[in-house]
Amino acid sequence: MTAKPTSNSTTFPAATPPKDRHFGAMNWMGLATLYKKEVKRFMKVGPQTLLAPIISNLLYMTVFVLAFSKNNPDPAGFMAFLAPGLVMLGILNNAAANSSSSIMTGKMMGSITDVLMPPLSYLELALGWIGGAATRGILVAVATAIALSFFAPMIPMHIWAVLFYSISAAFMMGMVGVLSGIWAEKFDQLAVVNQFVILPLSFLSGTFYRIDVLPEIFQKMIQFNPLFYLIDGFRYGFLGEADSNIAIGVVFICAINIILFLAVLLVLRAGWRIKS
Repeated sequence: MTAKPTSNSTTFPAATPPKDRHFGAMNWMGLATLYKKEVKRFMKVGPQTLLAPIISNLLYMTVFVLAFSKNNPDPAGFMAFLAPGLVMLGILNNAAANSSSSIMTGKMMGSITDVLMPPLSYLELALGWIGGAATRGILVAVATAIALSFFAPMIPMHIWAVLFYSISAAFMMGMVGVLSGIWAEKFDQLAVVNQFVILPLSFLSGTFYRIDVLPEIFQKMIQFNPLFYLIDGFRYGFLGEADSNIAIGVVFICAINIILFLAVLLVLRAGWRIKS
């Protein structure tokens, strides 16, 4: 004898399996979230990531002006020459440091899985990390330019050059930071990249001097340094004069950035040292 259902019995609809989420060609929400994470990461320690580079550049300006003021007949012209180089130096160092330290910290603490688990493609990962690094570099540049404007006029003569070279530098070093952060297995290796690659290339790129003071062989060698074209082109945006051919610099910088971006995509797609 079968029991009849009582009037108090409740019937539930059949469970339906969850549907796949479709983000289209780009997961814009995920990309924006990763970018915001990168920006908030360095904004939380603003005195270290934004204020410290400004103080360092002001010290550079003070030391060099005091050191060369006696033998320099035009100290104001020297400060106007030096200021754009210091602004670019802030972009180079901080953009590279942001992406490399973010990835390295995630690998060391195991939190890198929080970035790799969401439905983000290798392209979206690259854009998020590079975009956060570029943002820090540009913010440092703007703040440094404001601080240095009390010493030298920071009025652009060629706004396109200022924008092109600053953005190109921020993205270039952001990509260098991504590659070095993926390659490094400990923070000591990141220091090696900074001390033996980024620092020498930036200091030997005409940041503090004109390249015509160098012997001829070094003038030829420095023309293979991509950071030289970044600093020289950025300075051209403010002073209207350059030590190199601006057209060659634009082509060279674009080619380097394309190569670096393809390298970042290939490394992220392979998952080398980041998914193993």
